[in-house]
Amino acid sequence: MDTRGHVFKYPDNVDTDVIIPARYLNTSDANELAKHCMEDIDAEFVNKVKAGDVIVAGWNFGCGSSREHAPLVIKTCKTGCVIAKSFARIFYRNAINIGLPILECPEAADAIENGSEVEVDFDTGEIRDITSKKTYKAQPFPPFIQNIIKAGGLLASLKENQTEKSEENM
Repeated sequence: MDTRGHVFKYPDNVDTDVIIPARYLNTSDANELAKHCMEDIDAEFVNKVKAGDVIVAGWNFGCGSSREHAPLVIKTCKTGCVIAKSFARIFYRNAINIGLPILECPEAADAIENGSEVEVDFDTGEIRDITSKKTYKAQPFPPFIQNIIKAGGLLASLKENQTEKSEENM
């Protein structure tokens, strides 16, 4: 499970209201919400982001409200992962629950520049800045959490496990 893409870099304390402004939460349609992802901090994000691109941020990414819409819109934009110095705890858990890959790596968050091309190996936690030719090491998730993310989130993982158990009992 890897991703490769260009970096969109943001500062410390990017809160959930910046990731998806509350004024748009009158719908639960993830595709509609994703049209407004990051617009209050980067109006061009949704027009420029491509599948596999990476958000790199400072401390406390996803702070603020506990709304699960924030990681959902980032994932719906087909962002490959978020690398930050740290994540707000509720955002961290919501990201895992919906299957958005995230990594904490202060060194990478400091050094990687906006627009750089990076490649991330989720199994090892290796972050390669292709532009600067530097490599950083994040702590990868344990296999059971990687499996949740690979399945597309906690609910998808539970359904997958239930299907496997049902097939074994036939």
